[in-house]
Amino acid sequence: MIVVVATAQEYQIARQRFAGSKIIKTGVGAINVFQTLSKIERNTPILNFGYCGSNKIKIGTEVQIGEVRLYHPSVKYNEKKFKLKGDIPCYTSCDFVSGTRIKEPCVFDMELAFILAMGFNNVSSIKIVSDNLSIKEYTGTVCGRSDHRSEIMEKEKGGYKND
Repeated sequence: MIVVVATAQEYQIARQRFAGSKIIKTGVGAINVFQTLSKIERNTPILNFGYCGSNKIKIGTEVQIGEVRLYHPSVKYNEKKFKLKGDIPCYTSCDFVSGTRIKEPCVFDMELAFILAMGFNNVSSIKIVSDNLSIKEYTGTVCGRSDHRSEIMEKEKGGYKND
């Protein structure tokens, strides 16, 4: 299994949590995902791990991703949806999502749908909610300037559980 993360902060968490696993840091967004993963066999088991935003899920909560699709709220058309084994929907965007009309609890990231669109067929995803659609909350959580940081740090030590 390869653990795929986007950022240096996620890489540090993954090194502790998935010690002994191969970990790849792609960088944020589609182009970085495509460039980094282009030469990996498509049947390679991948765990996409990292931070995400959420419309309703509490900061610090760990979620297992279920349905995955692109997020483009201004364009309406049918497109492929991917199904993973979890229960929380993930919308992949090209930008930081700072608001949504989606009512059901969900998360937003910038990589997962692109990993799946590349044809990887053995993918799972664990995300940690870093913010409730606020760049200020994201920065505080990830960079340690948040009330939620101590809770996240405890989970980074391997004590993860769904809240």
